[in-house]
Amino acid sequence: MSKDDVQINEAIRAREVRLIDVNGDQLGIVAFREALRIASEKNLDLVNVAPTAKPPVCRIMDYGKFKYEQSKREKESRKNQKVISIKEIRMTPNIEEHDFETKLRNVMKFLEAGDKVKIAVRFRGREITHTAIGQSVLERMAKAVEEISMVERSPKLEGRQMIMILSPKQS
Repeated sequence: MSKDDVQINEAIRAREVRLIDVNGDQLGIVAFREALRIASEKNLDLVNVAPTAKPPVCRIMDYGKFKYEQSKREKESRKNQKVISIKEIRMTPNIEEHDFETKLRNVMKFLEAGDKVKIAVRFRGREITHTAIGQSVLERMAKAVEEISMVERSPKLEGRQMIMILSPKQS
């Protein structure tokens, strides 16, 4: 049974239920037909809120209004979520100074926007034998942005590229 598959009114299969009133007051254990009659007198629905309990717990409520308010709450919580994306910057171990400064500006722009940055140094051909050069490039980048970021994952060689992840500092 999924979270949307809720038993209401006639769909409830139990001889007796623990009944909860509109105000949240417990009316005790009542026969199912009696609980359904009480709900229909008030022009409301009988909703099974705890089907696994013995006996099942049913609540008298306006189910349509309940679903509407629940969807509004979910929509509000989705609106308040902060989506963090990971931006990627690629470099080579023998990067020139001006290119490094350009990449540095991009990294700073991404971090100030609140995104994580994955910096990858790609090794081509025989460059793989000089991984220390790639590591020094990554450490230089981390040092340049240390006041606005922190190293989430230190430089690590994965195949032919060395990867480091920076995340923005929480202020």
